[in-house]
Order: sequence, then structure tokens, then C-alpha cells
Amino acid sequence: MSNDGVNAGRRRFLVAATSVVGAAGAVGAAVPFVGSWFPSAKAKAAGAPVKVNISKIDPGQQMIAEWRGQPVFIVRRTEEILGNLKKIEGQLSDPDSKNSVQPTYVDPEVRSIKPEILLLIGICTHLGCSPTFRPEVAPADLGKDWVGGYFCPCHGSHYDLAGRVYKSQPAPLNLPVPPHSYESDDIIVIGVDTEKA
Repeated sequence: MSNDGVNAGRRRFLVAATSVVGAAGAVGAAVPFVGSWFPSAKAKAAGAPVKVNISKIDPGQQMIAEWRGQPVFIVRRTEEILGNLKKIEGQLSDPDSKNSVQPTYVDPEVRSIKPEILLLIGICTHLGCSPTFRPEVAPADLGKDWVGGYFCPCHGSHYDLAGRVYKSQPAPLNLPVPPHSYESDDIIVIGVDTEKA
């Protein structure tokens, strides 16, 4: 049998074209497979840890991060704020945080690892509204005894700047403290316990 009628250029073109299509198919199959190794947005929202840089929070100010689809309030407390926490313990429903949702490694009164940095899940324990940050002392609308804290605009619950609820409020419990750890002085990892970090 003779190969006189075979076009060598056409054969090289067909071999090259088939190779390119095969390579494209392999890449097309590999991309979803490799992509499955990384957590989806849904998995991240379900509890993947979140790193937050707190270096830019001024004393007395708050920033809000997100973890598990919930707001996390992060406050850099001053010595004055920390001093005011002791003054109002008699007005609080659970000043020692015995009934609160919080990791065992946080101080039950200041409710933090480092006294000056507070982390709270920003959802009212009454019906799930988001309380507003009210750090000012004795504002006209909250009264002369107010030393700063959180006010829930939905039903009027009051919390101090440790997230502890005042007595006789619609909210039954203190604001939860999420599990967290410090990667460095400025980086907090929300969702990773200090004990397991």
C-alpha cells in the first residue's frame, strides 16, 4: 500500500489540533476538581476563621468585622471605660457572666483576653436586632447614669461596654463573645479558640 496520497502537513495539523483539544479538555476537567479543594463562600460563612487587623482602632472606638454572617463588634477600651465597668455591676443582670455564651479563657467581668480589646457578637439576645454603639457618657436620651455601652433600638435593651445586659431589660442574656485568638498584637483570628491556636 502506498502513502503517496497522504498529505504530511495535514496529518501534523490534525495531530496538533487533537492535542490542543485534549489539553483544553484536561484543563477544563481539572479546574473544578482543584477548585473543590478550597472552601466555598457558603463554607466560609459557616464558620471559617476570619483574621482582623485591629491596629487602626483608636482608643474608645469600635470596628465591625463579620464572622459566620454575623457582625462582630471589636472595641479598643480605655482605662476610663474599664474603670466604669466596676461602677455599674449592681445594675447588671449577670455581672459575672455566669449565664453567658463566651469562651472559658476570657475574663468573666471584662469579657476579654486582653482587657483593652473587646469582641462581641453584635446581635441582641432578645430578638436578634443589632445594638448601636453608644460610648458617650450621660447622653440626654440614655440618662445621667449611662457610662457607655450598647443600646438596642428595637426594644430598648441596654448593655455595658463588656456586653453585659442591665437588669429589667427585654434581653435575657449578655452579648455572646466569639471564640478568638491573637496571631500577633494587631491580628485577631475570630473562630479559632486561644486554647487551640
